[in-house]
Amino acid sequence: MKIDTICVQGGWKPKKGEPRQPPIVAATTFRYETTQQMADLFDLKESGYFYTRLQNPTNDNVAAKIVELEGGVAGMLTSSGQAASTYSILNLCSAGDHVVCSAHIYGGTYNLFNVSLRKLGVEFTFVDPDASDEEINNAFRPNTKCMFGETVANPSGKVLDLERFAKIAHSNGVPLIVDNTFPTPVLCRPFEFGADIVIHATTKYMDGHAAQVGGAIIDSGNFDWEKHPEKFACLVDPDPSYHGLSYTKTFGKAAYIVKATAQLMRDYGSIASPFNAYILNLGLESLHLRIRRHAENAYKIAKWLKTREEVAWVNYSGLEDSPYKALCEKQFDGGLPSGVLTFGIKGGREASIKFMDSLKIVEIVTHVADARSCVLHPASHTHRQLTDEQLRAAGIPPDLIRFSAGIEDADDLIADIEQALAQIKE
Repeated sequence: MKIDTICVQGGWKPKKGEPRQPPIVAATTFRYETTQQMADLFDLKESGYFYTRLQNPTNDNVAAKIVELEGGVAGMLTSSGQAASTYSILNLCSAGDHVVCSAHIYGGTYNLFNVSLRKLGVEFTFVDPDASDEEINNAFRPNTKCMFGETVANPSGKVLDLERFAKIAHSNGVPLIVDNTFPTPVLCRPFEFGADIVIHATTKYMDGHAAQVGGAIIDSGNFDWEKHPEKFACLVDPDPSYHGLSYTKTFGKAAYIVKATAQLMRDYGSIASPFNAYILNLGLESLHLRIRRHAENAYKIAKWLKTREEVAWVNYSGLEDSPYKALCEKQFDGGLPSGVLTFGIKGGREASIKFMDSLKIVEIVTHVADARSCVLHPASHTHRQLTDEQLRAAGIPPDLIRFSAGIEDADDLIADIEQALAQIKE
């Protein structure tokens, strides 16, 4: 099936007499007839449900749709995008391990990696995604377990060269993990460019209506863990917590996701609510329609902003003069990366804040990728824990405004921006 059809009909396949819409299974526990049946589930000898903290039918149905959309082999939902980022790393890394990561990532993820996971003993080296191959290769160490980046960086807008990063990661014997939240699989499928694992904050475009918080992890099944048994003993060697079971030998291409479920979800418990999964699926059914409108609106707004004398700069990689234009044409369906653009107002930080406070249709919220247009000043909001030096290193000038174009009429959005720009002169 093509991607538009998968958005509507992927995942849940109802049988005779079953509901067309995936049902919400609001149950913590599931009944079995014998002690042995339950024992086989706990030993991972049989598949099935016994406690929702590990797996739930509603969640699995929706995860299966996202797996289809990305072209992967297995996936899981988490309670948030941050949980997906955390699990994607901790499924491979423990104290003493190392990760090479793009410096241009969401501020919350940067803090998660640079502060919280460092406290657990996982080290990170951050590299500019536009750095030379040699410089990026020099960041790798013998204990590096994976490479991480965002398809489109939030909020800097830098586009990750997926094919180049995948080749660098693989030449160093590690998988490439990519956060594909902004383009979604409708506009970009990272597995087709060599990425190995994809994560999402499903809170964003996949939901599209700011109605639920969630995350997802999808495995391509392409990375050969057994080729590097010394690096990935956690997947290859017997797991004493499951009676000596080897994930790769028992589950093959699904090893990574099974381990994340059996170990991380079991122990840390960041399970998605079945109610949230149900809401997420409703959003997925229109994702293919919405994301293209988001991107078209962002492109129109970016082009218009470039004509305004009040605007200092505009950054949208789908623009013809963007240094990422060729990469966008290669990686993104239609050449447009998402509905998010950034720009600055002449007059610096204070002018940008006055502009935002003058908007009427577009709202200031700590969110992005919503059906309703919204705006944010990262230096004052999501990235306020960073110094000015750290902000610039992450590609975030102090005057940067992150504008998330919704699916309203583009002319109405432009009119709102125009009247807000007029307020700066007063």
